[in-house]
Amino acid sequence: MPELPEVETVRRGLNAATRRYTIAGVEVLLDRTVAAPKAISDFASGLEGQAIAYWHRRGKYLLAQLGNDPELDSLQPTPHGWLGVHLRMTGQLLWCRRDDALQRHTRIRLFCQGEGESDRELRFVDTRTFGRLWWVPPHTHPAAVVTALLSLGPEPFSEDCSTDYLAEILKNRRKPIKTALLDQTIVAGVGNIYADETLFLSRIHPTRLSCELSWQDLDRLRGNLVRVLENAIEAGGTTLRDFRTVEGTNGNYGGLAWVYDRAGEPCRDCDRPIERLKLSGRSSYFCPNCQPDIRRDSN
Repeated sequence: MPELPEVETVRRGLNAATRRYTIAGVEVLLDRTVAAPKAISDFASGLEGQAIAYWHRRGKYLLAQLGNDPELDSLQPTPHGWLGVHLRMTGQLLWCRRDDALQRHTRIRLFCQGEGESDRELRFVDTRTFGRLWWVPPHTHPAAVVTALLSLGPEPFSEDCSTDYLAEILKNRRKPIKTALLDQTIVAGVGNIYADETLFLSRIHPTRLSCELSWQDLDRLRGNLVRVLENAIEAGGTTLRDFRTVEGTNGNYGGLAWVYDRAGEPCRDCDRPIERLKLSGRSSYFCPNCQPDIRRDSN
C-alpha cells in the first residue's frame, strides 16, 4: 500500500500537472470504486464543471479542493466541494493524454480541460480494486463524507506529533512499537516500509513493547521518523510492485533502504545479515545486532 511518501509524491505531481484544469467530463468504469455518493450520476455531475484548485494530503488520503478559490491551510467546507482519493493497495493516479492507450485496469477517467488544452485526463488505475474515490458536496466538511479522516492521528511532521504526545499516547500500550507505528489513529501515514526504516535508525527492536520505551527512545524515534519520511519523499517514494508517480515513473527509495525487504543481505552498518519476522501478519525487517531484542538478551 502506498504510504505517506508515495502519497505525498503523487500530491506534488498532481499540483504541478492538474491545477487550474477543469473537469469537463467523468467516466466511471467500475461503480464500486466510487465510495460516495451512492448514485454514480451524482458523483459525475458533482465533479463536472469544477476546477481543481489544489491537492491536499491527510495521512494516506488525497483531497482535491475544487473551484478557483485560493488553497486552504486546512481541510474545511468550501463553496465548490472536494474530491477525495484513497489509493489503497494498488491505486494509481496517472496524468495522461486523451489518445494514450487505456491502461487495462482503469476504473475512473476525469476528462480535463485547461487553457488551450483539452486532450488531458486524470485516470484512476487500480488492479486490486480496493481504491476508492469520494465527491464531497459544497459546504460540507470532507470528514463528513470521508469518515476515516476523523480517526487519524497527527501528521508526523506536525507539532502535534511531539515526543510528549508519543510518550502520553503510548505509555499504557502493551503492543509492539512496530504495530503502534502502523496504527493510523496514533500517527497518520506511516506504513510497513518506513516503520522498519525508522526503528532501524532508532536502534529499537520491532517487538519492543510501546510502554517500555523511554522519553529518550521516543524522541530519537520521532526524529528518525521525520528523517526517513523526508528522504523517501526526496527519492519519490518506493516502488515495490504497483506504485507509480503521476507521470508513471517508479519511486527510487527502495535502493536506499536500510533494512526493508533486505532479508539475508548485510546490514549497511555492521554487515550482520538482515532478518525478517512476522508481526501482526506483516513482515518486519531488522538487524539483530543494531536492534537487539533487549527482553530476550536479558534472559
